[in-house]
Amino acid sequence: MIKGFKNFLMRGDVIIVAIGLIVALAFSTLIKAFTDFVINPIITRLQGSNSVGLGWQLGDEGNAATYLDLGAFISAIVYFVIFMAVVYFVIVLPYKHVQARRGLIVFGDPVPTKICTACLSDDIPRAATRCRYCGSDQPAAGVPA
Repeated sequence: MIKGFKNFLMRGDVIIVAIGLIVALAFSTLIKAFTDFVINPIITRLQGSNSVGLGWQLGDEGNAATYLDLGAFISAIVYFVIFMAVVYFVIVLPYKHVQARRGLIVFGDPVPTKICTACLSDDIPRAATRCRYCGSDQPAAGVPA
């Protein structure tokens, strides 16, 4: 049982995923610091000189629990966009390139589909002769529906 677990852990895919997660966490920390210490002050400054942030106080003045902080939300959106761009350009694109050199296509274009005339399912492969959902006959590939 331990040998099987060891073999599972030593598989290349598991190691690659683990390294990818570590890199993603490191970039996440870096981007979080960027949004907290660069983006947030800019957003706060847009509100005005004496403002605690971009937002509105919904309850008693000075009560942080009732402060609607739109600046933090905008900062989270910026954080998400930057983080996903980093993941795409640092992890996904190099992975696609390496797999293409090995002759494998990953993250390719979706398979072309057609719509079933009987049940209106829109994910039937173009080459299918029968609908996977309702079982109705489908026109042959290249023949208009």
